[in-house]
Amino acid sequence: MAIYYEKEKVASIVKEYGGDEKNTGSVEAQIALHTFRIEQLSAHLRINKKDFSCRRALLGLVGHRKRLLSYYEKKDILMYRDLIKKLGLRK
Repeated sequence: MAIYYEKEKVASIVKEYGGDEKNTGSVEAQIALHTFRIEQLSAHLRINKKDFSCRRALLGLVGHRKRLLSYYEKKDILMYRDLIKKLGLRK
């Protein structure tokens, strides 16, 4: 199942976390976009429990977000903590 982002939603997420609407390459924006997509796929999997291709995509996204978070933690710990608090990760 392919889930496509709406352009307005991507622009709002990137603007909130990346600073500029076109700054999609920033680590903060990528982590926020991955978090949004993970939430969407998790909601889909709650309904469709046997969708294994979606589950595989979800695990790949979680792993990629984890690597990005690890990099960001090493790069700037204060901004990392702020981003985690904003996104509601690691409760």
